[in-house]
Amino acid sequence: MRRAPAPLPLRVYSAAANLIAPLAYARVKDKLAAQGTDPARLPERMGRASVKRPNGLLIWFHAASVGESQSVLRLITHMGEAHPDWSFLISSGTASSAQVMATRLPARTIHQFAPLDARRAIDRFLAHWRPGAAIFVESELWPQMLMRTQAAGIPMALINARMSDRSARHWKRAPKTARHLLGVFTQIHTQDARTTAHLHDLGVSHAATGQTLKSLSGPLPFETDEKDRMQRLIAGRAVWLASSTHPGEDEVMLAAHKRLLRQTPDALLILVPRHPERGAGLETLIATSGLNGTRRAIGGQITGQTQVYLADTLGETGLWHALCPLTCLCGTFTPVGGHTPYEPACAGSAILHGPLYANFAETYPTLDASGAALEVADETALAETLIPLLADHAALDAMRERARAFALAQDNTLDQITSDLIAALGLEDRQCP
Repeated sequence: MRRAPAPLPLRVYSAAANLIAPLAYARVKDKLAAQGTDPARLPERMGRASVKRPNGLLIWFHAASVGESQSVLRLITHMGEAHPDWSFLISSGTASSAQVMATRLPARTIHQFAPLDARRAIDRFLAHWRPGAAIFVESELWPQMLMRTQAAGIPMALINARMSDRSARHWKRAPKTARHLLGVFTQIHTQDARTTAHLHDLGVSHAATGQTLKSLSGPLPFETDEKDRMQRLIAGRAVWLASSTHPGEDEVMLAAHKRLLRQTPDALLILVPRHPERGAGLETLIATSGLNGTRRAIGGQITGQTQVYLADTLGETGLWHALCPLTCLCGTFTPVGGHTPYEPACAGSAILHGPLYANFAETYPTLDASGAALEVADETALAETLIPLLADHAALDAMRERARAFALAQDNTLDQITSDLIAALGLEDRQCP
């Protein structure tokens, strides 16, 4: 059935986006190059593929960055095991996601940078890859990408959809535009009831709440030999992890650690910033706070005098989850909305977190109620929780087991998600385009 013409705001946006595409590409290209991206891959942002398309049916997954890309890897693996004649494409927009994907792609899966939201770039991308279906992840919704993909006759689904209260208020100012864009999807799977309610309010009645894919992603990978080496370096010390810190949270972690050191002088904090490029500034912050720190990105090693180990490298979060019995998940002490607790839980790391977790509004309270996690309000509460937990090995071990059990309990729905997607997109009967 022919769709109604795009609302005026979308037509205006599309005309402007197409006009400024060359300027946008120049800016994006410079940013990717500065982050060490292979120059041969830069034209991917204009839809120019850097590798050949594999034969057969190809399923395209589009995600924004590292977290969203990682959340679908296990789903792709599951689909690929059930359908060994299918191939998969993941597109994302950041250099960090490309670097992580380079080491984690499932069998028969290719990563490409997503085309800019410009007509020629998108049409060039679609003409080369000819996807049999397109699956978009979370909230990465570029208008022309959606409309051009739908116009090409490619069935589309939105999975793990997330809409904050703030985003919902913006969308509700233009409900017709929202319905037009979201109407391209034959299936919308949300990660929480709040998002479902927002979409229903917009008139997107086919949105349904499902299980967040991040609960099914499993533990992050790590090098066993490196874990063993690090364990030898920190043997016998009380160690805890501050994971995915954002500006304003590092100070909280360092202040809590200074309090901990008064009770446990050999305690070690492993500090992992969400964005590794903040490493140089954090090195200075650690020094000015009066703590003895060393920085992994420039080859620093843990010694008996190291109080803070700044792990400002990319793609090693799984190592720190596996190494540390206790993780303080950041993004919850400033209004970022929180990060997934399932990755440390899968690794058997007990969890502490702050009070600001809007992105996981249903998950964190359930995790707390299970005894796998504790909420702390500030640096004082964090220190007062760390001190007894790190001293009581039995209590910490019990909390770790509850974290692992919580994660494993989510692990029985991959079959259902896969079968729902295949049915909604008509993939069983889909032929290679």
